[in-house]
Formats: sequence, C-alpha cells, structure tokens
Amino acid sequence: MANTTRAGALSVHGTNPQYLVPTVIRKRVYDTLYWKEHCFALNSATIIDRAVELKYIGGTYANTRPTEFMCLVLKLLQLQPEREIVLEYLRAEEFKYLRALAAFYVRLTFDSLNAYETLEPLLDDYRKLRFRGMDGSYSILTMDEFVDQLLAGEMVCEIQLPRLTQRKVLEDTEGLAPRRSKLGKAMAVMEGLEGR
Repeated sequence: MANTTRAGALSVHGTNPQYLVPTVIRKRVYDTLYWKEHCFALNSATIIDRAVELKYIGGTYANTRPTEFMCLVLKLLQLQPEREIVLEYLRAEEFKYLRALAAFYVRLTFDSLNAYETLEPLLDDYRKLRFRGMDGSYSILTMDEFVDQLLAGEMVCEIQLPRLTQRKVLEDTEGLAPRRSKLGKAMAVMEGLEGR
C-alpha cells in the first residue's frame, strides 16, 4: 500500500482522504521512521495496537516533525475503515488515545450532522490527554476540551478542518436534537425538586 489510499476508497469532502492533511505534513509523515517501521501493513484491526501505545496527541513539533498521532491519522485516512469500525474505536472507553484518534478521524471525514451526533457524547469524557505543542512542550488537555476544539475550531493539530454547518441550522433543518449539557440536566432536576 505504501503511501497510496486503498483501492476503492471513497472521496471525502470531494477529494482523496489523504489530501485532508496538508502536503508538507503528509510528506514529512512519509519520511518519518515511525511511518516506515510501525505503520507499514497496518489494517483496521492492527492500527488499534499502535493507537493504544500512543503517549500523547498533537500535530507537528520542532520544525514540523509529525507526531505519532498524526502518522496514525494519515494511516486511518489511507485505510478508510468502515463507519461501524470507527464507532467501535470510539466505544473503547479504556483506550483514551484510540478514542481521540477516532474522534479526530470522525471530524475530518463525517458530514456535519453525523459529526455532531457522534462527537457530542464525548463531551462527557473528562480524562486527561497529553498534548504536544508545536514548540515540543507538553501540556494537559482533557478529552472534552479536545472534542470541543474539534466541533468549534477551524484548525486542530495543525490540520485545517472541513467546515461544519452550524448546530442551530442543523437543529432547524435536519432535526438534530438540541444538546443539553450535564449542568443543564442537573439544573432541570433541581428546578423539578424545588417545584414539589
């Protein structure tokens, strides 16, 4: 498979899925030792082992050196696993970096409605992730912060995200259910108790 998208892969947002990663980063990924040694001959099942071994998330660092996380994102874009497989990655609660990888893939490839429906439940996951910044330093980022960046941001991990339709528009036109946060639910319960 080398550096090509699998045969029969569908275009994502009108382009080859790998082109969602900028050319400079993509070429740097292809040149990394991690890509050549650990991403060779991966499939939808064996990529789980690599994702579980991740120690941090991030895009690039130290003069655009790609992280292992970015290498696996590109590999997922090459493999284009079936939707059910990606959803299983998200359900694997014990592996937070696999979950973060799947969330990033969902945001890159799913349409707006499915992205909101799939990612919003992850806003209730408060586990800590290590994030490697562009300067090479590490910081702590919680899963809900990461997912919020995916849903609200334009650029995450040095990747320009495809545009999402605004949530309010999807609620009005596509029938997306309004989101109620945990705080909103707790306040509704408290108001119900006070009314008694």
